[in-house]
Amino acid sequence: MEKFVPYQKLSKKKRRELNAKRREIWPISPITRKPENPKAYNRKKAQRRENDDSRSVRF
Repeated sequence: MEKFVPYQKLSKKKRRELNAKRREIWPISPITRKPENPKAYNRKKAQRRENDDSRSVRF
């Protein structure tokens, strides 16, 4: 039987293991997700438009 060690006194490695084990049983993701802002500038979208030569004809 393991001795009880307060959470604050656990090593960083042990705290990470304990947190990971606790996180596995959560029914929903703890990360808050929200839709992207349609008015915000999106770099990836801008690059795609710039590199898309399929619709333009070069002379």
